[in-house]
Amino acid sequence: MRDEDDEFNTDWAKIGPSLAVAAANIVKSASPTEFQGLNFYGSYGPTEQGRKRNQWATSLIGTRPGVSVHMVPRKRKKAHPKCPQCYHIAKTCPECGADMRGTEEKGVDVRMATDMIKLAWVDNYDVAVLVSSDADFVPVAEFLETRGIKVIHGAFPPKGHHLSSCCWGQIDLPRLREEFRFRKGE
Repeated sequence: MRDEDDEFNTDWAKIGPSLAVAAANIVKSASPTEFQGLNFYGSYGPTEQGRKRNQWATSLIGTRPGVSVHMVPRKRKKAHPKCPQCYHIAKTCPECGADMRGTEEKGVDVRMATDMIKLAWVDNYDVAVLVSSDADFVPVAEFLETRGIKVIHGAFPPKGHHLSSCCWGQIDLPRLREEFRFRKGE
């Protein structure tokens, strides 16, 4: 959301119910809308900033009603970066001497996909809202459709168009953002 509005802050108590109503409008459900929960997935690095991100997610977002937080630590990459021209391996920064290997997220996408399939398997939901721009979720959305589950893509157009094209419908999150904007004092 900050790509759209630098000052935007999410109201984590409102976003799940807002997405549930938007999804019900898309599938034109005759049943009353029922927000069953929001699963928040993320990763954090080994730095102080990463530890703060994990603390923020678990202590702020994770304490909201109906919200489950799943955070995994990022892993240090095994290989050092290579120059795209000469393929020289850069082990340390020439300026400060720091290790040039970054970190990578391992397991978040698989955890999300597994949870979506697991919850569908036990008939926990009929409609899911998937907020991601990652095309790796296309097979999950396609599989769930074969099981009668409607996956609605919570999208940031034009990002994630491959995922949007295989989902039952799409919610344009930037257009919906006022419904879950955090407002001090509310």
